[in-house]
Amino acid sequence: MDHIVTVQDAVTAFADFMEPTDAELDAIEQEMPVILADVDLLDAQIITLDRTQTELDARRIRRARRRALAARVALVNRAAGASLPGGAA
Repeated sequence: MDHIVTVQDAVTAFADFMEPTDAELDAIEQEMPVILADVDLLDAQIITLDRTQTELDARRIRRARRRALAARVALVNRAAGASLPGGAA
């Protein structure tokens, strides 16, 4: 007869190593505006999947796309500004 053994110990044994580090959490925090802007863009695009796109839908998508691009530009500019030595622009 085969014994049924739980695998919880094997699964949770590495739980401490699977948690994000402080540096990873900080990186997620820095990227959160981009993530939220991308979610808004996806929401605007999903709304139009099953119907004919109206002018209001088109505007909503354009605005969401601009916000997503602006958030990406801001993130890149912050990263570039942080990596320049001596505060040079």
